[in-house]
Amino acid sequence: MQFAGKALQELLVFAKSQECLTVGVYESAKFMNVDPDCVAFCVLATDEAYEGDIALQIHFTLIQAFCFDNGIDIVRVNDTQRLAEILGDTDESEDVHCILVTNPSEDTFEDPALEKLSLFCEECRSFSEWVPAITLPER
Repeated sequence: MQFAGKALQELLVFAKSQECLTVGVYESAKFMNVDPDCVAFCVLATDEAYEGDIALQIHFTLIQAFCFDNGIDIVRVNDTQRLAEILGDTDESEDVHCILVTNPSEDTFEDPALEKLSLFCEECRSFSEWVPAITLPER
């Protein structure tokens, strides 16, 4: 499981450098509605402060259903602050609750970390863990 956190960190850093990230619940929902075939991976993030946020949980449920219907691998992270650090966002108002790794319109997004995470998700699904939780590595 430790490798999955490191792979997710590597994927996010690489995808950001390639401008292949969509960050935010609403921004992600809009992107998925317009071009679902360009979504390579989905990260849902929350922490204790948002566990009771019913609206956020409803959004998560809808995003998960969309990902399942469209064959998009999805994971959950329980540390929005660490996720924001990885993305380089220091603005606490930034919504990092949903992050999509997207394909450039002309190419398929390829990265060794994405391959590792896809295999990890596939293995988790074989044990009926549909949205596996990943712990991000510390600094």
